Amino acid sequence: MTTTDSDSIRDKVRDGYAAIALSGQWSGVTHGPTAGDRGCHSRGGCCGPATLTAAQVALAVGYGAADLSTLPDGANMGLSCGNPTASASLAPGETVLDLGSGGGLDCFIAGARVGATGRVIGVDMTAEMIGKARSGVSVYEKQSGFSNVEFRLGEIENLPVADASVDVVISNCVINLSPDKKRVWREITRVLRPGGRVAVSDLALLRPLPREVAEDLEALVGCIAGAQLIDEVRASAEEAGLVDIELIVKPQYVEAMVNSEDPLYKAVGEALPAGTRIGDYVASVNLAARRPSW
Repeated sequence: MTTTDSDSIRDKVRDGYAAIALSGQWSGVTHGPTAGDRGCHSRGGCCGPATLTAAQVALAVGYGAADLSTLPDGANMGLSCGNPTASASLAPGETVLDLGSGGGLDCFIAGARVGATGRVIGVDMTAEMIGKARSGVSVYEKQSGFSNVEFRLGEIENLPVADASVDVVISNCVINLSPDKKRVWREITRVLRPGGRVAVSDLALLRPLPREVAEDLEALVGCIAGAQLIDEVRASAEEAGLVDIELIVKPQYVEAMVNSEDPLYKAVGEALPAGTRIGDYVASVNLAARRPSW
């Protein structure tokens, strides 16, 4: 992929998520046929449910009702395909970095886990998302009593975070959107302290997508077309220097989208070869790994 291609993909994703941030979730986003019109079609996927509420998506992928009830308004936009804050087993005093922090859902939950002596940094490349997340900080601080969450504008391929400064890296349905995933994994390793760990929830492919789906812009912003094969995800993490890599396939998210007749998933399903279904191609995956201690 050329630099121009990567920049084009990144710009399309950024525009899509800017529109999502302004509308609150994907179901409020529309995109007309005019060239250069900003936004996306009103189809769903992990980038905002058109048929399920944000809370329903979060509950379906493993968030607890108690965590969701304490979030600032707008922090949960239904963009999750897993719950990395749970699989990360966060402890008081840890420094946590969230890649593609969106409205702040995982950062605010992580902040409550790491407590007053901990720290949470959210990074997102979309200014509108950063603004939305920052608007919830005062509410979070009032409810939790902690001043331990911050949000930084930046790309996950070029993290605005110092070397070896983070105990835990989390990410939720974001790495699939990057046009340079290997660089993302190298950045993850760079910012982790020796012995630091990774907990990522993302979509991955069980088999290659048909070209019609793989080249669809909405399927890209909807977290499907940019997904890698599971073996490629593992290889990228290994090449970056991570060890003890565990990948767990969790079909619940895709099943929920299909069963709710989510418009994006319905359109993708109709584009697949006869006799196949989306669950044959795409699944939510939890990845755990760590940086070696030496």
